[in-house]
Amino acid sequence: MVGSLLLTLLPIVVIVLLMTWRHWAADVSGVVGWLVTLLVAGVFFHTSLEVGLRASLAGTIASFPVSLMVAASIFQISFMEATGALRRIVVFVKMLAPTDRAVQIMLLNVGAGTLLVSIGATPVSILPPILLALGYSAFVAVALPAIGFDALCTFALLGAPLVVYADLTGTPLVQSAQVFAKFLPVISTMIGFGMLWIVGRWKLVKEGFIPCVLAGVTNGGMALAIAWIPALNAGVVLTGVIAGTATILMMLLYLKLLGKPILDPNLLTDEDRAVERNMSLGKALSPWLILVFLLMVTNFYGPIYDFLFKAMAMPVTVIPNQPIKTRLLWNAYTWVVISTLLSVLILRPSGKAWRETLTKWGRRAPRPTLAAAIFFAIAFVINNSGMQNVGGAWKLVEPSSNMIWVLANASSSFFGSFYPFVSAFLGLFGGFVSGSEASTIAMFTKYHLLTSEMLHVDALLVTAATAIGGGLASVISPAKLQNAAATIDALGIESQVIKTAFAISLLLTTITAVMAMIFIYI
Repeated sequence: MVGSLLLTLLPIVVIVLLMTWRHWAADVSGVVGWLVTLLVAGVFFHTSLEVGLRASLAGTIASFPVSLMVAASIFQISFMEATGALRRIVVFVKMLAPTDRAVQIMLLNVGAGTLLVSIGATPVSILPPILLALGYSAFVAVALPAIGFDALCTFALLGAPLVVYADLTGTPLVQSAQVFAKFLPVISTMIGFGMLWIVGRWKLVKEGFIPCVLAGVTNGGMALAIAWIPALNAGVVLTGVIAGTATILMMLLYLKLLGKPILDPNLLTDEDRAVERNMSLGKALSPWLILVFLLMVTNFYGPIYDFLFKAMAMPVTVIPNQPIKTRLLWNAYTWVVISTLLSVLILRPSGKAWRETLTKWGRRAPRPTLAAAIFFAIAFVINNSGMQNVGGAWKLVEPSSNMIWVLANASSSFFGSFYPFVSAFLGLFGGFVSGSEASTIAMFTKYHLLTSEMLHVDALLVTAATAIGGGLASVISPAKLQNAAATIDALGIESQVIKTAFAISLLLTTITAVMAMIFIYI
């Protein structure tokens, strides 16, 4: 049994070593890890090459809500950058909350960060230059954008991780959101305190206590409201958009009540003012405004939602008797592309802008898209290892030939009733390795389902704790921190950020683990 357990863990160990020791990128490490998974599954767990390759293809298709969303969002951001729309938005954000540092931190990193990542933009690319221009250190400018949105990371990319969670657990979207929402007001608030501590230690934590609590409770509370109030349930994939917007409005209201300025145009340079004159804010925001409108219609208008989500599920069967509902016409990546193309009528890009968009997209998109897909492929190979084709259906003839069964059996024996506590830290580990909450969900869901069944605990809560841990790994993810550092020409500082952020992510994960134990056993 020990040998089987070590072999099961070998692909993950290889990926970790390649990323930490050799400093290889997630996509390259993932591909090597996938090849090792195929080899281990074939040689030691009696998995045929056909089963391995079919499982890999099924995993790739299952990754579409994330991988294709990554590709679509990079296309949209590249387009907005080439047309000057993104620059105009940055100019506006630079003016916000000039006299209250704690409010500014919450507004930009929790509010705007959650909103940006939910639409498909990347806070670690957009926010660091803004924070640097506002007078923050390079260290802070890299760290804060990587942690501010982490509580609601489940609703990133217009709810892509949530969709993956719902599909893999067989749970309706709203019920899935309800499981996550229980954690979010507390986790979001604690993230706020963590950011204040990074910037000004205990002095700023004390000074910013009220705005931090207001931002955290608003951000997490909106997720709770959307999940549990029936009238709002239809907007579940827009939770991040709504919560981020509500957080921004709460911070602006707080400033207004205190009589503090909301905007300070004096912070703008002459170059910023020229950008401001050349394009209105509404025009710059048009791709996102159109996107949100289309998603509101497709999710809140019942007949359209039923048609796209149910009637046009477009199932694909790669593994016998395991159809994957692609929902190509409902998933957010389709509407990201459509909204970008519709905004052409407003932004009117030049030929040069189109060439720049396509060039940047072609350079930026393939590797993150591959990285998002490859960990799903690994997960599906592990999940289906040892399967044999019996009468046209895949069946597990011998449980000990399945890598997930080996992991579940060992975990239930070793951790026992403390397994829900450990699950959050597995998520932190998975998020560090894969750089994605959705990939973490893909890797661990079947494992949690089997282990939780053996221990008779709530598998949904266990899996949710893992997912949240995966989201909290964003602030220690080398890929995300390197991205943030590169935008302000501070490459190398990410190693310093990891040292400080590790303690914060570990504390937040511990809080998540304790909450999971309370929800399950009390």
